[in-house]
Amino acid sequence: QRQMCIRDRSRPRERRDKGEQDLFRSRLDQIINMGHELVRLADAIDWQVLEDRFGEVYSDGPGMPPLPTRLMAGLAILKHTFDLSDDEVCARWVENPYFQYLTGEEFFCHELPFDRSSMTRWRQRMGEERIVVLLHESLNVAVKTGAMKPRDTLRVIVDTTVQPKNVMFPTDAKLTDRARDRLVKLAKAVGLDLRQSYVRVGKKMLIQHQRYAHAKQFKRANRSLRKLRTYLGRTIRDISRQISGDEELETIFRRPLYLAGRVLEQRQRQRGKKIYSLHAPEVECIGKGKAHAPYEFGVKVSIATTLKRSEGGQFALHAMALPGNPYDGHTLADVIPDMERSIGGEIDRILADAGYRGHNAPQSHKFRVYTAGQKRRVTPAIKREMRRRSAVEPVIGHIKNEHRMGRNYLAHAQGDAINAILAAAGYNFSLLIKWLRVLWCWLMIACYRQSNPMPA
Repeated sequence: QRQMCIRDRSRPRERRDKGEQDLFRSRLDQIINMGHELVRLADAIDWQVLEDRFGEVYSDGPGMPPLPTRLMAGLAILKHTFDLSDDEVCARWVENPYFQYLTGEEFFCHELPFDRSSMTRWRQRMGEERIVVLLHESLNVAVKTGAMKPRDTLRVIVDTTVQPKNVMFPTDAKLTDRARDRLVKLAKAVGLDLRQSYVRVGKKMLIQHQRYAHAKQFKRANRSLRKLRTYLGRTIRDISRQISGDEELETIFRRPLYLAGRVLEQRQRQRGKKIYSLHAPEVECIGKGKAHAPYEFGVKVSIATTLKRSEGGQFALHAMALPGNPYDGHTLADVIPDMERSIGGEIDRILADAGYRGHNAPQSHKFRVYTAGQKRRVTPAIKREMRRRSAVEPVIGHIKNEHRMGRNYLAHAQGDAINAILAAAGYNFSLLIKWLRVLWCWLMIACYRQSNPMPA
């Protein structure tokens, strides 16, 4: 009995609709429109599946129970469905009874029952392998409500895009000056007395470099860049001398000195991984051949959608971050098995652009992948289907512009993977909201016609 009590305390206290009444408060189901699309969506989602899957991360033991799963999962859905930040979704949750109903509240709350940072910690605790359940559930709801049929997932379109990180455009001069500035501020915080901080002359030299580069006086600009590198090298050596032998200070400065050294040593045309942002060193430079954006800084993401447009729209079946900037064709070995786990079935045909030539799809799917421009094994029916290959492009556009994939604010490589999945799930839930709104209108029209029959 004692072990059961400990288990109850350590796991989330999940909310259940008990039907209780309150003398001084009205129940949400008494003050809102129960035909609203968010209410219908909340009733269609299988919250028990989410609670079981997300509950796997909690261990049995004493302590304060975490926040309910439905509350946190519902906030994640609302955040990416309506393109809101953590602060914005919390502010709207307090004033919107439909948001509160979707997250499991029975009575209207006038204050936020948690801190905003709880959303960040919940995402980090769940990780990519469990957050993907929200994408799976969006597809399950689509099938349950008739917005999509299971056979629509047999033939898919795959493409890649870039998920930009929230970083400034990197240049050698800005990175070098920023690395020196971070080291100087950290040294001041721990009480180190540097020989020179280069705050004034460093700022002057950075402005001078930018002006020379703008005027296309590159010899003078490179001379200013060499001075900036000299300032950074002196700062690194000064700090290294002062912390030598002090284990505590060496631990504090280990990562900043490593990143600053990488920035100091890297050159423009070097091969291999480079540092493009000091606060997000996982950022990669990816060129997709766009005229308006020759280079983007973030992570490559694979997006898959159905070949045929479903009743409720063009749903996103899969989203997966691909760190390391791999060749598109070499991503199918990981994407296809993960996609089949997502849709819960086997894929019959995969259509892709010419960037997937020479792919490494699993042996069982090697002859199910068709790329643009392919001649062999292409029947007239497949040729007609290839005209639909570009249907994935507007899906990518909507996910990036309306569901927070256009700029990723979540930290680290884990944040890249989580944001890609949540953006695809938010896109699917937005389609479901529109579908449920249309269904409700059809139902109202049918009821009206039944109660007011047309005269013969």
